[in-house]
Amino acid sequence: MKKYAAYGIGAALVDTEIKVEDSELDAMNVEKGMMTLVDADRQSELLGHLEGHLVKASHASGGSAGNSMIATAQFGNPTFMSCKVANDADGDIYIADLEAAGVDHALTGEREEGVTGKCLVLISPDAERSMNTNLSISETLSTDQLNAQAIGESEYYYMEGYVVTSPTGRAAAVRGREIAEAAGVKTSISLSDPGMVEFFRDGLQEMIGERVNLIFCNEAEALGWGNTDNIEVAIEKLKQVADTFVITRGAEGALTYDGDNLAEIPPHKVHAVDSNGAGDMFAGAFLYAITRGEDFPTAGRFASLAAGKIVANYGPRLKPEEYPALRNEFFGG
Repeated sequence: MKKYAAYGIGAALVDTEIKVEDSELDAMNVEKGMMTLVDADRQSELLGHLEGHLVKASHASGGSAGNSMIATAQFGNPTFMSCKVANDADGDIYIADLEAAGVDHALTGEREEGVTGKCLVLISPDAERSMNTNLSISETLSTDQLNAQAIGESEYYYMEGYVVTSPTGRAAAVRGREIAEAAGVKTSISLSDPGMVEFFRDGLQEMIGERVNLIFCNEAEALGWGNTDNIEVAIEKLKQVADTFVITRGAEGALTYDGDNLAEIPPHKVHAVDSNGAGDMFAGAFLYAITRGEDFPTAGRFASLAAGKIVANYGPRLKPEEYPALRNEFFGG
């Protein structure tokens, strides 16, 4: 048994969620349902437009891989997170959130001056999330943030696709994968966003290398990777770069492929209010389940249940006590 179920690498971001109308997204020229990189001035401009709106989950730590590592740990299997925060109040919040969730990290040394990354998450009435991210110091994530010993002590090495936008972050993800492969650790990646697949495909391929053990993606990302509008074609394309994979399909459920069999995972019918963090929760819950020995269909059903709980509430995570309750509800006490 390894010390960690998974070792994640990704951007450390502090989230602010705001409810908006579709007309406001249009007025602000925000691309709905996508993650857009912005600078501090653009974030301030957007916040100016939205002054007076209801703000949810303000100053909650986020970031895709971080959300997933927190979920896996909160369900009961320890994880490790590589990321970068600044010597500021948001950095303090991020570290405290990781530690409260039981996620180990290498952020114990002296932190650089600067600004911790921030993500403005705009939630539409249909529960779609549109993210405007200022990476700030996360853009300089590098091999300095890797912990080779912790990678070797993990069952899975998990790369957040968003780091592809940072040259040093991408290099760190690639180096981490090489360390994992040399240590016999399984490798995994989340494709993260259709925009990452469309605009940073070569970088994602570099992160994947010849192939990875496991890919997480949603249907739009899968179709984009396959350059197709046919899911069967996309599945065959994914098989060329991954031993196994999961494709989430929102209200349609999910598909899991364990290397031999493709399984359809039914959705959990919920009233969706906020899709922010749903894919992260799915990946975190799935990693928890497979590292406790469950097969892919079982892991998929548990992950679907967990993701359903996320979209029925605001914010990318559950309350701490809800993780063991959900685990016991599904697997038994």
